[in-house]
Amino acid sequence: MKFSHSIQFNAVPEWSNNYISYSNLKKLIYTLEKRLHQANTIPEDVEASPLLAGDNEDPDKVFSRALDHDLEKIISFYQNKESDIFAEVESLLKDEQEFEEETQEQDGEHEAGPAARNGTLAKARKASIFKGFSIGRRRRASTLSGHQEEGESDDERTGLTKSNSRDGNPYDMSASSNLDSSSRRRPSSSHDFDDQALDVLYNEGVTLKKRTISLYVTLCELRSFIQLNKTGFAKVLKKYDKTLDRKLKSSYIKANVDNAYPFQQDTTDRLNVNIEKLETAYADLVTKGDVDLARRELRLHLREHVVWERNTVWREMIGIERKAQAANMGLGQTMLGGIEDRGKARLQGDEELEATKEVVTPLVAVVAVFFILLFAPIMESPVEQNCLALVVLVSLLWATEAIPLFVTSLLVPFLVVVLRVVRSEAEPHRRLESKAAATYIFGAMWSPVIMLLLGGFTIAAALSKHNIAKMMATFVLSKAGTKPRNVLITSMFVAMFASMWISNVAAPVLCFSIIQPILRNLPADSDMSKALLLGIALSSNMGGAASPIASPQNLIALQNMTPAPGWGVWFFISLPVCIISILLIWGLLLVTFRPGRNTTIVPIRPMKDKFTPTQWFISFVTIFTIVLWCFSHQLEFMFGDMGVVAILPMVVFFGLGILNKEDFNNFLWTIIILAAGGLALGKAVNSSGLLRTIAESITTRVEGLGLYSVLVVFAALIGVVATFISHTVAALIVLPLVQQVGEGMSDPHPNLLVMGSVLMASAAMGLPTSGFPNMTAIMMEEPNTGRRYLQVKHFITRGVPASIMAYVVIITVGYGLMLAAGM
Repeated sequence: MKFSHSIQFNAVPEWSNNYISYSNLKKLIYTLEKRLHQANTIPEDVEASPLLAGDNEDPDKVFSRALDHDLEKIISFYQNKESDIFAEVESLLKDEQEFEEETQEQDGEHEAGPAARNGTLAKARKASIFKGFSIGRRRRASTLSGHQEEGESDDERTGLTKSNSRDGNPYDMSASSNLDSSSRRRPSSSHDFDDQALDVLYNEGVTLKKRTISLYVTLCELRSFIQLNKTGFAKVLKKYDKTLDRKLKSSYIKANVDNAYPFQQDTTDRLNVNIEKLETAYADLVTKGDVDLARRELRLHLREHVVWERNTVWREMIGIERKAQAANMGLGQTMLGGIEDRGKARLQGDEELEATKEVVTPLVAVVAVFFILLFAPIMESPVEQNCLALVVLVSLLWATEAIPLFVTSLLVPFLVVVLRVVRSEAEPHRRLESKAAATYIFGAMWSPVIMLLLGGFTIAAALSKHNIAKMMATFVLSKAGTKPRNVLITSMFVAMFASMWISNVAAPVLCFSIIQPILRNLPADSDMSKALLLGIALSSNMGGAASPIASPQNLIALQNMTPAPGWGVWFFISLPVCIISILLIWGLLLVTFRPGRNTTIVPIRPMKDKFTPTQWFISFVTIFTIVLWCFSHQLEFMFGDMGVVAILPMVVFFGLGILNKEDFNNFLWTIIILAAGGLALGKAVNSSGLLRTIAESITTRVEGLGLYSVLVVFAALIGVVATFISHTVAALIVLPLVQQVGEGMSDPHPNLLVMGSVLMASAAMGLPTSGFPNMTAIMMEEPNTGRRYLQVKHFITRGVPASIMAYVVIITVGYGLMLAAGM
């Protein structure tokens, strides 16, 4: 919840300098935190002691002084503004009473003479002029002012009536009369005099209505002023207590805030009484005494209160991507593959140039290779020939990112149908017509694996939006103490555990936000900062192998394993591999960074908020879903597939309003489309017969090799591919081939080869672009300087050795566990 944004968007602009200085108070909190940390770590000697005695002053006193200054400012402003507005209200009510009396006098005069009918006609004519305008125009309310915009005059005139009007009363200006034309044309000096008197009276009523609306808006803004500032004091004191481990909030609010004039109950009551007076006055003036209708009409002139909901981790990921593109980091490609050149951007005063796009070399080369393979006689079957061209085209587009990855995935079903690479399942195989091929390939794209991916995204969104993941992670990290090596290993295992349940795409974002207090209080060039960020990134990569929903490549592996292993089998293999690998990576970071040298850590404070009923409910649904996934094989008679179970949390969380439509829209749909395109490509390659042909060719070449040797070769292959492109793309390209080779061996173990390969895909982490955790880590910047904590060299010098160590663990410990699991 960004309360600073709430103040920014809900404050009255003209009063902005008189609200609580929330952002400045937050900065003071971080300054006091750093000062307190330095006081606890600097040795007590003459040279190291502070030059100013005030540096050792009690933080509570320093912060209370700053709060007192803001509180005095708020009290002074409120008292002055309240006295001015209440005086305006009294003046308005007095004028309204005089208007009432004048109207009654006019009523008496017109009831006496023959001119009454002519006056009625004149006033009815005026009422008909304004009948067509609408009162309900919502706009941003301005503060109290003596001048109103000309464009608002018609709006304010609409609906002006007298509450004491009887049927046929000449001053009911909201009524319209059916007037005959002959009556309208009867002039008289008495009629002209009555019209002049009516004009004065009518304009006075319009002015009163405008003043009433303006005062009502200002009173409501004054009430909002009280609410925002009171909330601001509570929030900033809560942050102070949490950051510095103090207990100032309750005592300060009780002694100072609650007793301050703007926040007393009597003050609020007086404000509400004046608001009710204006509603009654407006009802008498406009709505014939209907106070409820008057209140509804007056509220149409108020601004909506902007409420900031807590983000899901997927919305934060979108924000990170936008920041990266805005900084032109080169991580986001344009449609045709070129990185936008900021030097060629049009600046102020430049002539407008015709918008053009350059087709870069990789895209031209890829398309050229595609057409060469399409017509070169390499395969015996035309179906396999077309499919080979399709596979090479898609693989090269994914590898080079000449166009965005998800766009390539969308291209797959189009090319599958146009090139007619799908065959019938029954022998003799025949090429399917376009209509049948389209039905087949789109059915392959929307598979249970996609539902499992959506279910994982839903659980991650619920755990992050309702702060459950952060509360659990903060609790664990708060037990790590202040020793650098303990903090590092704890952070790494928290990242791994978070990756298991909210995916390794989201886990780094969560962990990086939790360790911000540590990063804030470390020197700018501290090796501990680099070790922490790199440790979380590398352990999140390993955590991507820890559970079936931890990363997209695991779901692709499940699609290529028959029968798919249950969650229990997956944990039996992956957890020991991940834990041993993370311990080795931890040792590597300790040796290369030596983060313990002259480094002291600010302890992470646990969150003191208690679990709400909503959080308990989310936790129950999540655990229940995971249990069903773990026993999916035993429950196949009921659910059929894990993807069906994944529907449960989606229906519950979205159906009950725990998550909303915006949260659904913020899912990483590019990843979902990428996975769907990969599944479609796998189905097409398998249906065409190309996969079997290639697998048979490779099988004959590895015929003399044993199962272990084949695992060593394929694990190394996918490790290299995943390092240079991405984990998910490597799995999409390599895993179907691995599965076919495994089936074609004399001693077939396809599931073992696929499992070992997908573990290695997650362990490939030698470059900043090797996976989502690495890309998130390299974007982390120092808040004061804007300089990145990590450089490419840090990933190469630590990520490559870490990948090699994980590779050794997979082909030794992992191989033994896979055999023990019966793969």
